Amino acid sequence: MFQNGGETLYYGLNALSNNLIMVDRKKLKNPNGLILGTPGSGKSFSAKREITNAFLVTDDDVIICDPEAEYTALVHKFHGQVVKISSSSTNYINPMDININYSEDDNPVALKADFILSLCELIVGSKDGLQPVEKTVIDRCVHQIYQRYFDDPKPENMPILEDLYNALLKQEEKEAHHVATALEIYVKGSLKVFNHRTNVDIQNRLV
Repeated sequence: MFQNGGETLYYGLNALSNNLIMVDRKKLKNPNGLILGTPGSGKSFSAKREITNAFLVTDDDVIICDPEAEYTALVHKFHGQVVKISSSSTNYINPMDININYSEDDNPVALKADFILSLCELIVGSKDGLQPVEKTVIDRCVHQIYQRYFDDPKPENMPILEDLYNALLKQEEKEAHHVATALEIYVKGSLKVFNHRTNVDIQNRLV
């Protein structure tokens, strides 16, 4: 298989003809891919080769989830951003980050509110998801805290989870206090690593 194009990547040799396999996966009907093989057969090497080729040949952003820290050296080599996520990490990504270009429509807060609703649904952990009243109070609080930020959009004013937590506690509904209690471990407890403003370069092409 050989495709011509500016973003064609090398995937190996044809076992029968020894011809190069060059493919632009984005042009295929299904561009997704899996790398499968026995231990020691070169899966990590193949992944690193494709990451390297994609980084050098295309303008694509590359995001690597690396629980075994296998790709740290590669990311450093290309001046990417390594983010260590653990309860003791000093690398922070603020899930409340927003900017005026967050959405292509005229209301970035609405799109961010949808994300935060999904986040709270995971945190609360109910098998039935968030109840209608819980969704209402979360959405209300999200709009309140982002309105204050957009009134004075300085980096130091960027909302964090604690702002949402405090806003929920100020609401009259008992459902708001239920959600706030579920958030507490991420604000004051052992998982408060997400209760900080971002201090890493998440705009880097390679993270």
